Amino acid sequence: MKLSVLDQSVISKGDLASTALQNTVKLAQLAEELGYTRFWVAEHHNTNGMAGSSPEILISHIASNTRKIRVGSGGVLLPQYSPYKIAENFKVLEALFPNRIDAGIGRSPGGSPSTRMALTDGIRKSLNEFPRQVEDLQGFFLNQLPIEHGFHDVKAYPAIESLPELWILGITHRGARMAAEHGTAFTFGHFISPDNGERAMDYYYTHFQPSPFLQKPKTNVCVFVVCAQTQEEAEELVLSQDLWLLGVEKGIDTRIPSIYEAKKISLTADERMKLQNNRRRMIIGTPKKVKTELLRLSQIYHTDEFMIITNIFNFQDKIRSYTLLAEEFK
Repeated sequence: MKLSVLDQSVISKGDLASTALQNTVKLAQLAEELGYTRFWVAEHHNTNGMAGSSPEILISHIASNTRKIRVGSGGVLLPQYSPYKIAENFKVLEALFPNRIDAGIGRSPGGSPSTRMALTDGIRKSLNEFPRQVEDLQGFFLNQLPIEHGFHDVKAYPAIESLPELWILGITHRGARMAAEHGTAFTFGHFISPDNGERAMDYYYTHFQPSPFLQKPKTNVCVFVVCAQTQEEAEELVLSQDLWLLGVEKGIDTRIPSIYEAKKISLTADERMKLQNNRRRMIIGTPKKVKTELLRLSQIYHTDEFMIITNIFNFQDKIRSYTLLAEEFK
């Protein structure tokens, strides 16, 4: 079983955005020491609690401060951008850090309609263009666009000896179909929607078509994990993540609250129901329990790699959670 990390550079209440970004780098360095396979950063916009709005810049900084762990995006929001520019960005990263860069891309709109329009500089772009954009991105990576393509004579530089590893992120079988048909690796977001994973992964493995990017299927599954020495401690630590997720759904304040605040707040019946439903996206408990659950999910999803995301208030507790998990699997 391989373990990896997805970090959203979430800001704890009372901290600065710079602190969250510095902690992301520290976590990447720890993940490398502990033997994690890859470290991905996310892309979020127009939200006060997530500092990682530019994954390409953060990838470069993290890779500069680590030695061998793979570093990538989970993921770049392709529908808002030019495939050509994304190809250039990741070719530069690959040239700087050969055989260490993952280009994870997603179909997400990136936020509210006005946020998306700001990202596209007021140009209305359809999410339905995503399949074409994936093809263009692959064409620019290889500099092999079809002769009839309008940009056939445009090449993405720099010329590099190796290519970034290309991943498509998804939470339904539609994302799995995209990855299978285009011959890319596939990440399933269990931490977003745990309901469609088995179907999505089955579709991917059944319909995968080899490509210049990947000859055999490759997958991982991203899941929320909170790990502690005792079940009781883990249940207390996760309270800050519980309340944070409610804040994300409301879109008002996406900073992580303290456990003290989480205990103090009175929840409505609807919020308690959402909290319970959100727990299905998580594994919470002792190292042994978390390992058992991950191994169970690996059988369901037919994957040998999990990306672990832990969004709790105290950074030292977060460090301890990742450490305990790595030690348990060793």
